[in-house]
Amino acid sequence: MIFELNEKQLRIRYIRVLEKFFTRTISLLKLDNFDKDLFKQRTKKNYEEMIKTKEIELYSDYYESLKVFINKTMFYLQEHSKSFEEERANLLKEANLIQKEKNSSNYKKDKHKNEKFNDGY
Repeated sequence: MIFELNEKQLRIRYIRVLEKFFTRTISLLKLDNFDKDLFKQRTKKNYEEMIKTKEIELYSDYYESLKVFINKTMFYLQEHSKSFEEERANLLKEANLIQKEKNSSNYKKDKHKNEKFNDGY
């Protein structure tokens, strides 16, 4: 039997692969004993896993910035300085901005909104 995945399933799978690559890369960059060779090796492995999934058009700014981050990471793997510190700092800064963008879209309910309003009666 051959099962075909519909568009929604393909989209969810692609999003999960993007976020998995992103989180794995961040965790490697944030290590205290950062090793450039280990980072290269694992990032290439993660990228190979990402290539296996079919690419889907995503229109959200968050997902577009994830794609840009992944492309920048792969560029830095090929073109980098000897110490890799500048590239690491740039990637961490961009990762923080992406996480900030994702967290800003979360809705937070005011817990005690009735206590804030006091009209004097």
